[in-house]
Amino acid sequence: MTNKKKRKPSHNKISNLTNTILSILKKDRNQTFNHKQIAAKLGVNDASSRNQIIKKLQELKAKNEIEEIDRGKFKAIVNTEYHTGRVDMASRGSGYIICDDFEDDVYISSNNMNKALHGDEVEFYAYKRKNRGKKEGEVTNIIKRAKTEYVGVIQINEKKNFAFVVVDSNKMYKDIFVPINKINKAEEGDKVLVSLEEWPEKADSPSGKVLKVLGKPGEHNTEIHAILAEYGLPLEFPHEVEEFANKIDTSITKEEIAKRRDMRQDLTFTVDPKDAKDFDDALSFKVLDNGLYEIGIHIADVSHYLKEGTILDDEAYERATSVYLVDRVVPMLPEILSNGACSLRPHEEKYTFSAVFKLNDKAQIKDQWFGRTVTYSDARFAYEEAQAIIETKSNDIPKEVSLTGKAYKADQAVADAVLKMDELAKIMRNKRMSSGAISFDKVEVKFNLDDQANPVGVYFKTSKDANKLIEEFMLLANKKVGEFIGKQKKTFVYRVHDEPKDEKLATLQNVVGRFGYKLDFKDKKSVSSSLNNLLKEVNGKKEQNLVDTLTIRTMSKAEYSTKNIGHYGLAFDYYSHFTSPIRRYPDVMAHRLLQQYLDGEKSVNQDAYEDKCNHCSNMENLATKAERDSIKYMQIRFMEDHKNENFVGVISGVTDWGIYIEIIENKCEGMVSVRDMKDDHYQFDEDHYALIGKNSKTMYQLGDEVVVKVKNTDLVKKHLDFTLIGKHIDE
Repeated sequence: MTNKKKRKPSHNKISNLTNTILSILKKDRNQTFNHKQIAAKLGVNDASSRNQIIKKLQELKAKNEIEEIDRGKFKAIVNTEYHTGRVDMASRGSGYIICDDFEDDVYISSNNMNKALHGDEVEFYAYKRKNRGKKEGEVTNIIKRAKTEYVGVIQINEKKNFAFVVVDSNKMYKDIFVPINKINKAEEGDKVLVSLEEWPEKADSPSGKVLKVLGKPGEHNTEIHAILAEYGLPLEFPHEVEEFANKIDTSITKEEIAKRRDMRQDLTFTVDPKDAKDFDDALSFKVLDNGLYEIGIHIADVSHYLKEGTILDDEAYERATSVYLVDRVVPMLPEILSNGACSLRPHEEKYTFSAVFKLNDKAQIKDQWFGRTVTYSDARFAYEEAQAIIETKSNDIPKEVSLTGKAYKADQAVADAVLKMDELAKIMRNKRMSSGAISFDKVEVKFNLDDQANPVGVYFKTSKDANKLIEEFMLLANKKVGEFIGKQKKTFVYRVHDEPKDEKLATLQNVVGRFGYKLDFKDKKSVSSSLNNLLKEVNGKKEQNLVDTLTIRTMSKAEYSTKNIGHYGLAFDYYSHFTSPIRRYPDVMAHRLLQQYLDGEKSVNQDAYEDKCNHCSNMENLATKAERDSIKYMQIRFMEDHKNENFVGVISGVTDWGIYIEIIENKCEGMVSVRDMKDDHYQFDEDHYALIGKNSKTMYQLGDEVVVKVKNTDLVKKHLDFTLIGKHIDE
C-alpha cells in the first residue's frame, strides 16, 4: 500500500494587505470589523489568510493607524480630512474630482475610484504623491449617483444565459451585466436603454435591466431617441397628461376679458423664424398724443391655463424646457397649448401677460406697466421680411424672403412701426454695449433636411437687425420685470450670470495670442471691452468660430437663481426670464410670482424656489447637451456622403493623441489621430498648442489651415475621423 503525500498547506501571501485593510475600514469608518468580516470582504477563508489578517490588524493597531473598539473589533483612526466633490471621468476608469476645497482637480486612479461613475457626488480624501506636486485621492463613499440609466448596445452571450450592455458614452468605463430574464426582448446588437440596479461588492461590473429597446444602431430614429434617452429626456407625453390638456377650456370669454387690460385695438404683430410653429411673443406699437411711443411686449399667458397642482403642471415642471433637436422639437407643453391656445397666431384673440413701456425718441423709459391683457395679432412676419423693411426703409417684401414666396407690400402702419422700433432698439443696444455688455453673435449651424430627415445641405444662421430688434425688446421686458420685483426685495426667479474667472481669461489669452489678439484684464470694464473688440476683430476670419466658441467657454454659465448677482454678459443689475413661458418653466414661475405681487401678496419661500431654480438649470443643461449631440450626429451623417472630397479646415484643438479640425465651409469637426500621421514622429508641445515632427520639425498648430479627407464616420459614437492631406497653401 502506497502512502499518499500530504498536501502542503497554502501560504499564499495576500498582496497589498495593509492598504486593503485600511481601505475597508476607512470606507465604512463608523463601523467596526473583525478578522472574519475582513476575510469575507477579501473573498478568502483559509487559515493562512485569516492569520495574515489577524497579524496585520495587530501591526496597524500598534502603529496607531487603527483602534480596537471591542475585543477583536477594529475601526479606522480618522486623521484624514474628508471632502466632497463631483467625479469627472477620463479614460480607462481613472478621472478627477472637481472640489471647491482645491484649486486644481484631484486625480483619482482607477483602483481608487471604488465604483464611482462619471458625474457622481462622492466623498473622498486627498493626499500628495511622493515626488509629485499635485494631489491624488481615493473615493471613500458615493453620496449620490449622477445617473442610473444608460444607452448602449446589447451583446448576448452564445449560450443566451446572460448579456452585457456596452455603453455608448466613453465616460462609462464598465459594461453593464444583464441577466437573461431582464433583457426585455432585446435582440443581439440592439441599442437599448438600461437601468443600473446594483453593483455588488465583489462584482467587477454593475448589473442592470433593459428598460427599453430603442432600435438598430445607426438608424435615424434610433439615434435621435438614444440622444434623448441618454439625458433622461422624454420622447412623448403620458396619455393622461395629453388627455388632461385636451380638456382645458381654451375659449376667450367676456368674463375673463373684463379682468384684463384690453389691447386688441393696438397695432400688434409677431416676428419669428420662417419655420416657427409657436409664437409666444408679440409687439404692439402706438404713437401717443404727447409724442411718446407706447410699446407693448406681449407674452402668451401660459399660467392662465397651466395651474399649479395639476398633472399637466407637474409634467411641465419635470421637463422644465422644450428641447430643440435638429429634426424635431420635444415641447414642454402639449400641442393644444404650445401650438394652439398659447400661440399668438395672426388674426386671433389671445390671453397675454404684458410689459408696456412709454419711450421717447432717445429710447428713455418714461412709464411702465405690467399685467394681464388680451391682444389681437394683426400680422405675422418672418425675420427675413422684417429685415427687408429695415434694409429698404419701405413696406416692399421681395418674393425671395416672403413666407409665401410671393412679393407683396406689408401694411404701411406695421412697416412704420418696424422702422421706428428698429431705431429705438439700436439706441438701446448701443447703450447696453457701452455699459459693458458682451456681443455674442455666434454663427449657428443649421441643416436642410429632406423628407426622410437626411441632411442635404448646411447653412449658417446669423443675427441681423430684425433679430436684434426683437431681442432688444425682449431683453427690456426681462430686465424691467426683474428690476420691478428686485427693488421690492421679494423672492423672484432671476437669470444670473457671474463674471468670468481669471484663470479662464488667462487661458483664452494664451490661445487667441497665437492669432495675434491681445486682451486687457485691468478691470471689469476693460475685460468686457476687450472681449467685444476680440469678437469684432475675428468676425469673418477663418478662426472666427474657434475664437467665438472659446470665448463662450470662458464665460461663466448663466443659470436660474433666487439670489440675484446680476447678469455679467448683458451688463444688467436685474434680469429675469419672462418672455418664453411656452418653452421655459422659469418664465411660468416669473409670471405667477409677478401676478401674486401685483395682487399685493407676501413674498414666497425663497428656499423652495431656489430648489426649483436648480432643477430648471439642470434640465436646461441636459437639453443643451442633447441639442449639441443632435447637431454632431447630423454633421456626421452629412459627412458620410462626402467621403471622397478634400476639405479645408482650421485646427481647433491639439492634444497628445491628435489634432481636432473644424471644416471651414460646414463647421463639422473631426479628429486626425497622431497614429495616422505616418510621415514623421509627432510630439505634443503644450506651450505652443502644437504637434511637432521630431525629424522634419513640421508644426501643426492651433489655428493652422489644413486639408483633410473623411476617414471614418461613426454615428453611434458620434465620432468623425479625418485623414490629414497636409497644410493648406493659399493660391
